Amino acid sequence: MPDYLDDLRLAHVLADAADAATMARFKALDLKVETKPDMTPVSEADKAAEELIRGQLQRARPRDAILGEEYGIEGTGPRRWVIDPIDGTKNYVRGVPVWATLIALMEAGETGFQPVVGVVSAPALGRRWWAAQGHGAFTGRSLSSATRLQVSGVSKLTDASFAYSSLSGWEDQGRLGGFLDLTREVWRTRAYGDFWPYMMVAEGSVDLCAEPELSLWDMAANAIIVTEAGGTFTGLDGRPGPHSGNAAASNGLLHDELLGYLNQRY
Repeated sequence: MPDYLDDLRLAHVLADAADAATMARFKALDLKVETKPDMTPVSEADKAAEELIRGQLQRARPRDAILGEEYGIEGTGPRRWVIDPIDGTKNYVRGVPVWATLIALMEAGETGFQPVVGVVSAPALGRRWWAAQGHGAFTGRSLSSATRLQVSGVSKLTDASFAYSSLSGWEDQGRLGGFLDLTREVWRTRAYGDFWPYMMVAEGSVDLCAEPELSLWDMAANAIIVTEAGGTFTGLDGRPGPHSGNAAASNGLLHDELLGYLNQRY
């Protein structure tokens, strides 16, 4: 079985370059922001970071395909890099430090493409998380200065901390009733949003999180980090991995209950 450690080292190099580019424009008074057709914002920093990552990948891994939020898919083959140059663009453009570059490598297998490497780098928070299949998940400043991640052992919803992004998506899908029932059952709720709750599930500081509508680049890196930390990452339909257009992540012990609440429609 491949060990993917060379790919993980490359992902760190890519994240270093992206961090330098995005931090250079964070809180810039002349930052250019446009609105995409789906009415979400995109900044010049999003585009620059993705172009930078694509350029380095084309040199270092010319046979691999690349899928990014801003420039789509390029190339074919059994290996595909998936990039979200700035996850949390709305935070980025408002000067909120909760945003990150998400880099994943997905490889084709019997169940389709699945993430085998993931790096989530949040330079404004001074944090980075990563994982490679079969090697565990870690957080730290670098590969040589890292702490291994492990999900929590909380086994009761009444003791659990649940994180989410917003209410509107749950309401749009007719899932708000079950969502609210879950928030009443758990010990604590907080709306951290974007990549961060998944990283906190991997760290064991949050036990459950979910989002009703996502793209592959929002989830691929998060999925491998959560699962390598011992957790469970599925769609709301229970399908493992980042392919369902939405996500539920947990320490594994509470996952069935999480899905049960979020699939109630009324």
